[in-house]
Amino acid sequence: MSARFEELDWRQTPIGEISLRRRREPTLGTDVYEIKLDDDFLMSSLFTVAEIALARLGLAELPGTDFDVVVGGLGLGYTAQAVLEDPEVRSLVVVETLGEVIEWHEQKLLPVGARLTSDPRCRLVHGDFFAMVDTPSGFDPEAPGRRFHAILLDVDHTPRHVLHPSHAAFYTAAGLRRLAAHLRQDGVFALWSNDPPDEDFQAVLAEVFATSEAHVVGFHNPLQGRESTNTVYVAR
Repeated sequence: MSARFEELDWRQTPIGEISLRRRREPTLGTDVYEIKLDDDFLMSSLFTVAEIALARLGLAELPGTDFDVVVGGLGLGYTAQAVLEDPEVRSLVVVETLGEVIEWHEQKLLPVGARLTSDPRCRLVHGDFFAMVDTPSGFDPEAPGRRFHAILLDVDHTPRHVLHPSHAAFYTAAGLRRLAAHLRQDGVFALWSNDPPDEDFQAVLAEVFATSEAHVVGFHNPLQGRESTNTVYVAR
């Protein structure tokens, strides 16, 4: 049995103090992995349903085969793992702004690290997703200007509650048009949000994409003993 609580790593980063910890959840009899930024919980392995749904809902909209995919935000890795479970995926680029998070996966400190780092289709890229959106070279340093079938994003809490003020411009029509320039024809953009569907943001999506939909993803919250929901926006 693992220790009741263990801080696996702690780093000072340009955006604050980031830490990875593992604790034993006695009510569930399982280990829980959590990432914190300062005093803010960024993610927990207790809540992965919507992160997985981000991949499955986004890829379900794609026609054809041999998909090239970008995931913005590595985190605990569950969105990336769900992408790799799709047999039609040819390649995956995962963009993560914190090199420390990439190191955690490479050092196998996280449960899915071995899966991601051993799959030849997957590359973990250290970079600022939002800065890459604004450059013609895009998301793949090895193939500048490359376009993708799907771009899946899970970085900010919501389009309104961003981790850094510089991210806010992305969630405008102009920002999403710059994002769309990195998609192939009929490509898909999908976004995770912690809040219920936002009508204003849906209107912005409708300005840029031919179709868009907000999916409410429900899951059991064992800490609160009730159902919780996240939102996954899918635009094509």
